[in-house]
Amino acid sequence: MKNKITLTQRESILRELLLDISDYIAESGRERPVLRFTGGWVRDKLLGVASEDIDIGISSMTGFEFGTYMKRFIEGCSRSSKYGPDIVGNVAKIEANPEKSKHLETATTKILGLDIDLVNLRKETYVESSRNPTMEFGSPEDDAFRRDATVNALFYNLSSAEVEDLTRRGMQDLEAGVIRTPLEPYQTFRDDPLRVLRCVRFASRLGFSIDLGAEQSMADGSIRDSLRRKISRERIGVEVEKMLKGPCARLSLSLIDRLKLYTTIFTDPKWPGEPALDLIGWHRAYEQLDKLLDPGNRYSLLDLVQSILGLTVAKLHRDNVYRAWLLCALVPWARVDCAAELKDTKGYLPGPARIAREGLKVDNRTMNMIKGASLHFDEIITSKNLFIEGKEDHLTKEKLGMSIRRWGPQWRSSVAFALCVESTEVLDTDNLSTLVNHYALWLNRVRNQGVLEAYRLQPFVGGEELMHALKRKGGRWLVDALNVVMRWQLRNPDKSNESDKESAIAEVLEHFKGEDGDT
Repeated sequence: MKNKITLTQRESILRELLLDISDYIAESGRERPVLRFTGGWVRDKLLGVASEDIDIGISSMTGFEFGTYMKRFIEGCSRSSKYGPDIVGNVAKIEANPEKSKHLETATTKILGLDIDLVNLRKETYVESSRNPTMEFGSPEDDAFRRDATVNALFYNLSSAEVEDLTRRGMQDLEAGVIRTPLEPYQTFRDDPLRVLRCVRFASRLGFSIDLGAEQSMADGSIRDSLRRKISRERIGVEVEKMLKGPCARLSLSLIDRLKLYTTIFTDPKWPGEPALDLIGWHRAYEQLDKLLDPGNRYSLLDLVQSILGLTVAKLHRDNVYRAWLLCALVPWARVDCAAELKDTKGYLPGPARIAREGLKVDNRTMNMIKGASLHFDEIITSKNLFIEGKEDHLTKEKLGMSIRRWGPQWRSSVAFALCVESTEVLDTDNLSTLVNHYALWLNRVRNQGVLEAYRLQPFVGGEELMHALKRKGGRWLVDALNVVMRWQLRNPDKSNESDKESAIAEVLEHFKGEDGDT
């Protein structure tokens, strides 16, 4: 692999601008900063992958200081005119970013559509009780060796236009496709256990293997304990989301499974010790989902499942695919009663939803989707089995439509969860294929009955009309009455005129025959 990088036009203009700013700083009496593109941008460029995010390492001042000089240069230096008004406009706003480092200020800006982070080269010192290091100005070597992987420790020196491999392993590992820590792996992960998840994420994203020594340290019980104790659940949730939205979520889950990280990552922090989960069959769930999502692994029934559940490579289905992977990751908790285990019945949540909320800190919308899938997957499995057994009287338009309404707008995700749960219980490949075929046939029945969007239907006889017809005030009975109307509509899809309302109301009256009073 060549260690030369060819810049795009935008990147060339950015390099020239930054070098002019460096000269401008030297002319003001300050030490001329040496500038480097660092980290992921260098790695991606060497792999031939375009990147819009560039971290700029600065040798002799903070990122915020450099950003301040950048602003002055743009506003007052005549040399800035050669770059044109577009750059002037984009660099006009420099924002301090103290959250990125508690000790040394950084800055962010946007130039020619590129997202730029300005940060000084740094050295990190860790203490046992925290993953947050004390930071100070460091040398290029300090900055390279503090990073999580050698392939992320490559620099592009703007002055020399050359790649710098200060760990002396980065280029070799990039060519070999290996994730390796620059320093001894056990201490690297002990200092910052979040690096365990980052190594998993980069290995799956890049399709790389993880160095054996690093793998052994990642699976070490004391490292898993540090990950559980020192890393916030919010940070863990962010890393998991990036993994599952990446190009190879299956590899991420496979690494988590093989390195025995599951109960460290997917857990409730209130859980005493490590939960005793059955993970033996989980691999079948993520392998089956990967096959289902593979656009090159096509046959008609698989296509049908993919299209109805919205699990395609199309951009509009990207969130569906992420939700499917997240649900797949939570399958081992599908039948675990967390409330009983933790003696916590307040605000009951099924196992997967609780782990998502407490262990990954997902947003409420995602948590509610997972809650729905956890509550409905058994009912979905039963419905599918009844159809396969030929008991079609249980799968009429009325019954299927009411089920879809009960399962709600996210019912497709619930079906994906049911499929993943059942996949863990199947022992061979032939039976897995049969399972997918059964779901395809059942989904085809749902589609042919015209109830894929049944959750959107509105009762064509409203609550006011029902209260007037039954001479009752509003109350809990009204929900039941509206469901009677909806069942009538599903049985009579072509009858929606004003004159048809009498038949629907008559069915409601018959349903409540013998009852009186305000229920």
